Amino acid sequence: MKRTIIITGGAGFIGSHVVRLFVNKHPEYKIINLDKLTYAGNLANLKDIEDKPNYKFVKMDICDFEAVYQLMQDEQVDGIIHLAAESHVDRSIKDPFTFAKTNVMGTLSLLQAAKLYWESQPVPYQVAHSSQSTVQCLFYHISTDEVYGALAMNHPEGIPAPHQTIASAHSSQLETHGSLAYGSEFFYETTKYNPHSPYSASKASSDHFVRAYHDTYGMPTIVTNCSNNYGPYQFPEKLIPLFINNIRHRKPLPVYGKGENVRDWLYVEDHARAIDLIFHKGKIAETYNIGGFNEWKNIDLIKVVIKTVDIALGRVALNDEQRALSSSQLTAHSSMPDSAFPDLDLITYVTDRLGHDARYAIDSTKLQKELGWEPSLQFEEGIEKTVRWYLDNQDWMDNVTSGDYQKYYEEMYKPTQS
Repeated sequence: MKRTIIITGGAGFIGSHVVRLFVNKHPEYKIINLDKLTYAGNLANLKDIEDKPNYKFVKMDICDFEAVYQLMQDEQVDGIIHLAAESHVDRSIKDPFTFAKTNVMGTLSLLQAAKLYWESQPVPYQVAHSSQSTVQCLFYHISTDEVYGALAMNHPEGIPAPHQTIASAHSSQLETHGSLAYGSEFFYETTKYNPHSPYSASKASSDHFVRAYHDTYGMPTIVTNCSNNYGPYQFPEKLIPLFINNIRHRKPLPVYGKGENVRDWLYVEDHARAIDLIFHKGKIAETYNIGGFNEWKNIDLIKVVIKTVDIALGRVALNDEQRALSSSQLTAHSSMPDSAFPDLDLITYVTDRLGHDARYAIDSTKLQKELGWEPSLQFEEGIEKTVRWYLDNQDWMDNVTSGDYQKYYEEMYKPTQS
């Protein structure tokens, strides 16, 4: 079945993985990567598929309603997967106006352009690509777990998580972190919105607009809320690639507060798989939470990253027995004391982020039960793959960490005043 799908923000971190998956998995689809190419958008992320016949890049600002509307008509677009967003909480605290413009008004621009084009069809919200086929239109909006606010961390010592997946079961076999929970409550699709940062407030507003377009106009929509992603091609303002790069250069590792805040982590390729599945099989007007069932305190996560990088760079002395183990096993191996990892000394505590939420944790049981999705990797394995990618692609990292990024980095991560 032929389709024409716009993926917004397709040159960004998550977007590039979604574009690659759709281009390769669905050669009968025309995939249009619509991206403004801001600081976090990078076409080098997609060099491996840029010459594919079913791929097209369009440089465009989603806030430019007239241009988006014209593109919808010219290309006979029947699907939008909307990932384009300003997404870094620290930046939103410094510049909330940009987040409101891109995340709220940009989403509204896309919704209105889609509404006008899809309602102009002989059968509203269906696009005919030939005399033989019509396709149900869909506006799929990707959001964040941060719209739900924060959860209590009433089990700071960690307790066995109530949810089990293939990945978490594999953690137990590897004697790694396993699946822990640091509280008794989770974010559900029915959890009341309670955003705490300008970023999450802007995403909450965009979510409401998407649902309003379904309720008011009948537009077929789906919203998903996802936990923290990690993996290749992530811009190094985010924690994991930032720390991999700093460890490589033996630069300080800025840790907010005491590093006790908890986040749920998901490997980006697992997120892309979920998006593909939901786009094709999700129920219209539904919300799906996409999470890793994978809670980590920041300080514990950081130690895993440091240890994995130290092992990969040969900075740790290993005996024959240890060399036979994978990095994911070594990072949790009881015979490897912290003193064996020289770069743990790089941890530098900095002034905590304003309004820093204590804990996020998604329950994605609905997605697991209704559509059969679950994460494929346990965290230490995902970190091992991620570290290896960044170390093997140092040119990519060097190209995106020059110039203005250095000024931004120095401003955002000031050491705690003693």
